Amino acid sequence: MKKRLAILTLAFALIFALTACAGKTETETTPADKDQVEVTESQEGNTGIEEQAEGTSTEESSSEEAEILGEKPVLNIGTLKGPTGMGMAQLMENDATGQSAIDYNFEVAGAPDQIVAKIVKGSVDVAAVPSNLAAVLDVKTEGKVQLLGVNTLGVLFIVENGEMVQTIEDLSGKTILASGKGASPEYVLNYILKENGLEEDVNVEYAVEHSEAAAKTISGDADLSLLPQPFVTSALLGGESTRIALDLTKEWEKVTDGSLLPMGAIIVNKAFAEENPQVIATFMEEYKASVDFVNENPEEAGLLIEAFGILPKAALATKAIPNCNITLIDAQTAKPSVQKFLEILHGFNPKAVGGKLPEDAFYYEAN
Repeated sequence: MKKRLAILTLAFALIFALTACAGKTETETTPADKDQVEVTESQEGNTGIEEQAEGTSTEESSSEEAEILGEKPVLNIGTLKGPTGMGMAQLMENDATGQSAIDYNFEVAGAPDQIVAKIVKGSVDVAAVPSNLAAVLDVKTEGKVQLLGVNTLGVLFIVENGEMVQTIEDLSGKTILASGKGASPEYVLNYILKENGLEEDVNVEYAVEHSEAAAKTISGDADLSLLPQPFVTSALLGGESTRIALDLTKEWEKVTDGSLLPMGAIIVNKAFAEENPQVIATFMEEYKASVDFVNENPEEAGLLIEAFGILPKAALATKAIPNCNITLIDAQTAKPSVQKFLEILHGFNPKAVGGKLPEDAFYYEAN
C-alpha cells in the first residue's frame, strides 16, 4: 500500500501523481447518463440502504502501534463524485506521492448507495455523503457513525436564460424547471419560497435528472431552472444567454437568520474514531489543507479532480470550484446549522433524515 514516487521536476510530479491514482483509487462506474457528474446532491433523501450484517470492524492496528512499527496508520475513505468529493483532490495526490502522514485507501463512487453498505459494515472508516444521509445512517446503524464535519455548503442556484429575475420576489408568476424532487433540493427551494410568501405564486416542474434540466436550460427550452453544481457550470458554459440569477445559499441564509446551508458532510465510524483519535485529528488537518488548496488553486485542483475521477473534465472543475462552497467545518462548530437544516427537512419529510432528528452524540467532539 505504500507508494514512493521519484519526482524529477514539478511537471513530472503531476504526471506521476495522475498515474499513481489509478492504482490507489477505486472508482465505481455508473450508467452513461449518470456517470461522472450525477452526484451527491441529486441523491439526497434517496436513502436506499440495504440491511447489513451486525457488527462494525475497525483497523487491527491502532495508530500507536503503527507509530511503534514505523508505519503509517491506514484510513479507508469513501467519497462521491462532484462537489462533495472535490475538496479531497490534493489529499489524494499527496497520498499517491507518499507525502501524507496517513496511508489512505480512497473509493470514489458515483452515488451514495455504492458506499453506504460499506459504511454500515464498517469497512469504510470515513465517508463524504449528503448531510441528510449522514442523519439517516445515524438511525440505521443505531449511532455507530458520527458527524465529523461539514465539507460542502450550498450548491444550488437558479439559472436563467435572460435577465428577468434579479431578486427572489421576481420569481412570482414564473415557472422553474427543477431536479431533485423528493430530496434536499426540493425541500430547500420550497422552504425559501414559503418564507418569502411565494409558495403559491411559483410553479415548479421537475425533471427526472439534473442532466435533463441542464440540457433544457442550455437549449433554451427552460427559462428558469434549479440546478446544483457542477450542472450549473455546464449550463453556463453551454448556453449563450444563461446566467446565475439567484444563489440559494444566500437566500437560505436570509430566511434562517444567517444559518449555513450544509449540503455535504463527513462521517466517521464511531468505534474507529474512539480507538484512533490521533488518526482522525491528523486526517482533519490534512483534509483542511487540501480544501484550502482546492479553493485557492482552482486550475491545479481541476487537473487533480479530473485525474482522480471526481469530475470528468478539468476545465469544468476549475470553473465550478468558486461556486461549490467547498469547506471543512468541524462538527461542533457546524452543529447549529446542521440541526437547523435537518429540522427543516424533517418538517417536509421525516424520512429524509431517517425518521427522527439525531441526538448530541451524533456530533463528534475531539478529546
